Amino acid sequence: MLVQGNEQKNIVLNRTPFSVGRKVDKDLVIADPRVSRDHAQIVLEPEGFFLVDQGSKHGTFVNGERIQRQKLERNDRLEFGARDTTYAIFNPAHGTSNTAREFLSQISGIQIPQGEATDLEKLTLFLEAARKLNTAGVLDEILMTMIEVTLRLTRAERGYVFLKEDDGSLRLAAGRNSKGEPLLDDKTISHSALEESLRSNSEFLLTDTGSSMDLAQRQSIVAYDLRTVICIPLRKRQVQATRDQTPAPNANISEVTGVLYVDSRFASREFSGVGHDILRAIATEAASLIENARLVQAEEEARRYQQELTIAATIQQRLMEVKIPEVPFARLRGKNLSCKEIGGDFFDAVNTKEGLAVVLADVSGKGVSAALLASTLQGMIYSHLSSGMPLLEVVTAVNRFFTEKLVGEKYATVLLTRLRKDGELEYVNCGHVQPLLVCGDEIIRPPHGNVPVGLLPDATFESARCQLNSGDRFILVTDGVTEAENPKGDFFEDSRLEAAAAKSPTLEGIFSAVTEFCAGNPLSDDCTVVELVYSTPGAAA
Repeated sequence: MLVQGNEQKNIVLNRTPFSVGRKVDKDLVIADPRVSRDHAQIVLEPEGFFLVDQGSKHGTFVNGERIQRQKLERNDRLEFGARDTTYAIFNPAHGTSNTAREFLSQISGIQIPQGEATDLEKLTLFLEAARKLNTAGVLDEILMTMIEVTLRLTRAERGYVFLKEDDGSLRLAAGRNSKGEPLLDDKTISHSALEESLRSNSEFLLTDTGSSMDLAQRQSIVAYDLRTVICIPLRKRQVQATRDQTPAPNANISEVTGVLYVDSRFASREFSGVGHDILRAIATEAASLIENARLVQAEEEARRYQQELTIAATIQQRLMEVKIPEVPFARLRGKNLSCKEIGGDFFDAVNTKEGLAVVLADVSGKGVSAALLASTLQGMIYSHLSSGMPLLEVVTAVNRFFTEKLVGEKYATVLLTRLRKDGELEYVNCGHVQPLLVCGDEIIRPPHGNVPVGLLPDATFESARCQLNSGDRFILVTDGVTEAENPKGDFFEDSRLEAAAAKSPTLEGIFSAVTEFCAGNPLSDDCTVVELVYSTPGAAA
C-alpha cells in the first residue's frame, strides 16, 4: 500500500523486478525531486521479496534505516528519498500466494506411477488442491495448471481457456503448450470449433481430422493441419427447486462461463483411453473454480472500493469542515447527518464587511457524484462570498456553471443568506426547503423562492429581505429533515419541523425530534440543520 499525504492506494507487485523511481516508465512512479529516476527495485527470490537500492541520491529506507539490500517482512515501512510525504507498507493481500504457486507447481508436475492411480484420481487431487488455494492471487496459476493437466491427459500440444464476457464474447484468459511455454496468441486455433461448442453448449470433439470429410468450414484446421481438436464448455451448475424444495424434473441447468480448448497436429492416441467423463469433470470443476475465484476477486474489489470510499469521505469531511466565524451580532450553529459515507449536503459561512453570509445547499442524487459536485460547489460559493459578491450574482454564476458544464444532468437547491450588523437579513432561496423564522413564540415560513440552480440556463433570480430583532432565529434545513420517514412510511413534514423548532431553543431539539419520529428507521437522505441567531450588538447572547 502506497501512502502519499492523505491518499492511499494499493500496489500490485505483478512483475519481478518491480521498479520504483521518478521516471514515467517505472512500475511505481513517485513524482518527487528527492526520488531518483532509477531509485530502487523490489525483486522476488526463492527466499522471498527483497528491496534493492539502485544507487539513489537520497537513499532507500526500511523501517527508518537506510539500506542497500533488505529482505522484506510483512508490515515493513518502505521509503524512497521523500521520507516526510510518501511511504509504502509491505503487506501482501494474500500471504499464501507464494506457497500457493509452489504447491500448484508441484501438483502440476506430479507423476503417479501407472497402476497406482487413475487419471481421474490424479485430476481429483489437483482440483482439491486448487480449491484450497482458490484466491484472487492464484487464478492464473489455477487456469495454467488446469491446462497442463488436460494436456497430459489428452497428449495434445496446446491448450487454452477462454472466459465468457458480459456481452457474450470470449476472452483468452490463459494458454500454454505441452512444453510448458505460455501462449498469448490464439490466431492459429479453430475458432469455428470454439464458437460451435459455445453456441451448442455441448462438447465439440474432433479427434482425427484426417478421416473427416466435412472440413469445408474448418479453414484453420486445414491451414494448420490440426488432427485433434477438443472444445469443452465450462459450465456453472445451477440448481432450481420448487417451493417445497423438491427438485423439478429439469432442475439441473448449466450456464456456460467459458470454453476449454485443446488441439494438436497429431492424432491423440491417448484420447480414447481417457474418456469423455474425465474431460467433462475437468470442465465442470474448472468452471466452479473460476466462479469461486471471480467471487473472491469481486470481494477484493469491493473491499478496495470501500477503502477508497472511506478515504474520499475523510477528504470530503476535511474540505467541508466549517470554521464558524465569531461575530458580535450573531451566533451560528450547524449539524449534518449523512445517510452514506459521502453525500451532497453542505453548509458554510464567511464573514465579510457586508455581513455574515451563510449557505446551505443540497446537490441532487447521492454517493460519489453528488459529493464530488458538492465539494466543487462549496469552493465556488465560498470564494464568491469571500469576495463580497452580491447574493444574486453568486447564484447566477453557480447556475451558469451547472448549466454549461453539466447540461441538465445535475441540479442543486441552494439557500444563501447574509445578515448585517443592524439585523437586516437578505436571502435567496433556489428551490430549497422554506426556512423558518422563529420570533418568540411565532413561527414564520417566508414564501419567497426561485428555481433550483442548474435547471434553466436563462433563469433569473430574486432575493427577499426581512428585519431580525435580538433573539430571533433563522433556521435552514435540507429536505432530508422534512422527508425523514418512520417505519410506517410517514414523512416528518413541515408541521413537525415547526413544532420541534418552537419547542426547543436549539438545533439538537430538531434532531432529537427527527430521531424519535424515525424510531430506528434508517435515513434515506442527508439531514442538515443550520441555525442563525441574531443579537443586538452589546446585548447578552
